[in-house]
Amino acid sequence: MNLPAPQPRFEPADSLAVLCKAAGDPLRLNVLRALANDSFGVLELAQIFAIGQSGISHHLKVLAQAGLVATRREGNAIFYRRALASLDQPGGTLQGALLGEIDMLPLPAEVQARIAAVHAQRAAASQEFFARMAASFQAQQDLIAGLAQYRDSVLALLDSLNLPANATALEVGPGDGGFLPDLAQRFAQVRALDNSPAMLELAQARCLQAGLSNVSLHLADALSDEYPAADCLVLNMVLHHFAAPADALQQLAQRLCPGGSLLITELCSHNQSWARQACGDLWLGFEQDDLTRWALAAGLVSGESLYVGLRNGFQIQVRHFAKPDEHHGLRALTLR
Repeated sequence: MNLPAPQPRFEPADSLAVLCKAAGDPLRLNVLRALANDSFGVLELAQIFAIGQSGISHHLKVLAQAGLVATRREGNAIFYRRALASLDQPGGTLQGALLGEIDMLPLPAEVQARIAAVHAQRAAASQEFFARMAASFQAQQDLIAGLAQYRDSVLALLDSLNLPANATALEVGPGDGGFLPDLAQRFAQVRALDNSPAMLELAQARCLQAGLSNVSLHLADALSDEYPAADCLVLNMVLHHFAAPADALQQLAQRLCPGGSLLITELCSHNQSWARQACGDLWLGFEQDDLTRWALAAGLVSGESLYVGLRNGFQIQVRHFAKPDEHHGLRALTLR
């Protein structure tokens, strides 16, 4: 008589053992630290930690089995990010405590330098694209989501904000300047920053044509150069060009006046990799929860959100985040 083979049993302690095993290696802890507010591909992580691709792949597999990292496909590439702790699952409390401890550890200086090098490589690829494609960029952008497709939604959100008559606005990455006339009508002073001379020339021509006397354009890096804080900061289809989006939100939040508003128009996460070649996108959209989490980590408060579906399969998210005013609370209001 053949007896059925015994089936393996998985006890709650098994998941704890897998978690403890994954956390029992200094390199894996540093990988989790590096993934706190960023995502990297396998080759990028191999570069950051100066080990072979097979070696880093092994460590990522161990972390994934423990539920400590998750993956996201960006076209043909797979990026790793840190998984959120599920407190209602076995090991969730331990995972949350572990990640909290990891975040208090500094990364080795050489690792930080190599992360900066990866970010610089991403930024250089984006700048090279805009230098090469400035003349045809708007036509390419319109294939995905042109300004006309989301302008009304952004203006509806913008007009709902309780901003004073002397409020100032800052647009980062204005492209050909298509949104600057709308900002000029609503703010006393408007400043626009772009790190692409070719794109800035297009915006300058539009401002001259429209006679926008309260708009100034500057060739500058929004993250590293100095400029005055603003009451409203606008990012229209720009965040997916930043090498490290979460870090970018951290720095841009510091350029907001207390009580000010950050408006972000972005694509929701998608898998149409041709957008990389057509528009120089570093990231294929973003999950709504990621934008919220990054903004909260930057000290902002989540406000109203609008979503626009497009016929070509993309979806746009228009997000409002506010910077608390220590004395008067939030000046910005949500949609009425």
